Amino acid sequence: MIDKSILRFPHIKKILFLLTGITFLQAFAIVGQACFLAAAIVGLWNGLHIDSQFVNILLFAICFCARHSAIFLRERILDNYAAEQASSLRKQLLIKIFCVGPQVIQQNGTGNITTMVLEGIDQVENYLHLTLSKVISLMIVPWIVLLSILFFDWKSAAFLLIIFPVIIIFMVVLGYAAQSKADRQYKTYQILSNHFVDSLRGIDTLKFFGLSKQYGKSIFKTSERFRKATLNTLKIAILSTFALDFFTTLSIAVVAVMLGLRLIDGHILLYPALAILILSPEYFLPIRDFSSDYHATLNGKNSMGAISKILAIEEEKVEQQDLPTWSSESYLKINALDFGYKNEPTLSEVSLKVKGYQKIGIIGLSGAGKSTLINLLSGFLKPQAGQISVNGIEISSFSQHDWQKQIIYIPQNPYIFRATLRDNITFYQPDATTEQVHEAIRVVGLEQLVSELTQGIDTVIGEGSRSLSGGQAQRIALARAFLDKKRKILLFDEPTAHLDIETEVELKERMLPLMEDHLVFFATHRLHWMQEMDQIVVMEHGRIAEQGTLKDLKQHNGSFIRLSSSVGRL
Repeated sequence: MIDKSILRFPHIKKILFLLTGITFLQAFAIVGQACFLAAAIVGLWNGLHIDSQFVNILLFAICFCARHSAIFLRERILDNYAAEQASSLRKQLLIKIFCVGPQVIQQNGTGNITTMVLEGIDQVENYLHLTLSKVISLMIVPWIVLLSILFFDWKSAAFLLIIFPVIIIFMVVLGYAAQSKADRQYKTYQILSNHFVDSLRGIDTLKFFGLSKQYGKSIFKTSERFRKATLNTLKIAILSTFALDFFTTLSIAVVAVMLGLRLIDGHILLYPALAILILSPEYFLPIRDFSSDYHATLNGKNSMGAISKILAIEEEKVEQQDLPTWSSESYLKINALDFGYKNEPTLSEVSLKVKGYQKIGIIGLSGAGKSTLINLLSGFLKPQAGQISVNGIEISSFSQHDWQKQIIYIPQNPYIFRATLRDNITFYQPDATTEQVHEAIRVVGLEQLVSELTQGIDTVIGEGSRSLSGGQAQRIALARAFLDKKRKILLFDEPTAHLDIETEVELKERMLPLMEDHLVFFATHRLHWMQEMDQIVVMEHGRIAEQGTLKDLKQHNGSFIRLSSSVGRL
C-alpha cells in the first residue's frame, strides 16, 4: 500500500509530525472514552444514582468530542495537503509532457496520458490522503490501546498481541493477490483508454469505410476484458474484507468469553472487564480501516507509479540563450536539420530562411514530415543534426525559453479545459478584462455560442460539460491567440483537418486577420490556404522538395504541381 515516493513530497515530514501528534491525541481520547464509559456503567450497575455519575459522563463526552475533533482536524489537514500536492503533481506532469513532447505520448498512448492527467491525479490524491491517515493510525492507536488493556489484564493483552500478527500475515497474502489483480486491471484500463481515444479520433474515417461496427465490437471486447479484471479484483477485495471481519469478530468474541468466565469465577472485577471489552474493537479498528481502504488505493498507487516513470524521464539538457523578441527585422536560419524516431529518419537536410512577419505554408501528403517540422519549431522535439540561428545567435534546438514563450501553438484538436468559457479563452492571458474577452469572441465569431450558453461566458464547458463542435473549439483557440498580443509566432498543425469545408471557409475569414504582424508556420494538406501564404514549403519523404512563392511554384513543373494534381487544384 505504501509507495516510498510519498516520502519525497514537499513538507511531508511536517505533515507526518502533525498527524502523529493528532493520532496520539485520538488514541488517548479512545482510552479515556472507554474508561469513563465503563466507570459510569459500573456505578449505575452498583445501584448508584445517575447524578453521581455526572463527572464520568461529562469526561466521557469530553473524550468523545476530543476523539472526533482529532479525526476532523486530521482529515482537514490531509484534504488540504493531498489537494495541494495533486495540483502540484498535475502541473509537474503537464510541464514534463510539454518539455518531453510527443515522444512520451507515442510511448504511452494519448488515451493513457489523458486518463493519467485527469483521473490518475485524482486517484493519487485519494491514495495520498488514505495512506497517510491509515498508516499512522495503524502505527499508533493499537499499541496505546494494547498498553491500556495490559494495565487492566495481562492475559487479555497477551491474547490480542498474539492474534494481531496472524491477522496481518493473512492480510499480506491476500494483499499480494489483490495487487496482482489490480496491476492486471490497470494495464487493461490503459489499453481501453488508448483504444477508445484512437477509435473516437478516427470515427469519421471508420464510418466512411464502413468499419465503425467492426471497431465497435473491438472496443466492446476490450471493455469486457476490463470488466472481468475489475470483477476479479473485487472478488479478492470482498474476500479479504470478509476474512478480516470474521477473524477480528472471532477474536473479540474469544476475549469476551474469557472475561465472562473469569467474572463468574471472581478472578476479575466488572470495571476492568468492561473497559477491556470496550477497548478490544478499538484495537482492531485501525487494521480494519487499513484493509478496507487498501483496495481503494491500489489504483492510486498504480497511477502514482506510472506518473513517477514519466516524471523520471531525463530531459536532454539544452543550453539556454538570450533571444530577442521576434519583430519585423528578426530573421531565422535553419540549415541541414535532421531528425528521426527510433533511429528511423523522418526529416533530412531541412533548410529554411525566414525574415520578419511572414506566413509560411507547409504542405505535403500524410507522412511527409509536416507535423514533425512543426514539433521541431515548437521545441517539442530536438534535432539530431543541423544548425539553427535566430538573429545570428546559434542555438542547438528550439527548446529555448525565450523562443517558446513567444509561441502560440494551435493543433488539429485544441484542448478545451473543464472550466468556464471565459477561463478557456483567457488561458494565455488570465488577467484579461471582460471587455477584452467579448472583443475576442466577436473577432472569432463565437457570439452565437455565447447566446446559447445559460450563463454566458461564465458557463462551464469541456470534459463532459457543454459539448462543442470542432469549429467552436478552433474558434476558442483563436480567441486565445487574439488576446495574447505579445506572442508573435503562430504554429498551426492541420488546424482545419477535421472540419467540413463550409466551417473551414467561415473560420478562414476569421483566422487571416489574426495572422497579420506575426510569423506564421501553417502546416496543412488543404491547398487553398496557399493563396494566402507568403512562402510555401513542399515536403516529400521528410525533405523539402520545393519552396518559394505560389507564383514561383506554379511556374515550375515540380513537386507542388504534382501535389496539386493529386489532391485537387487550387
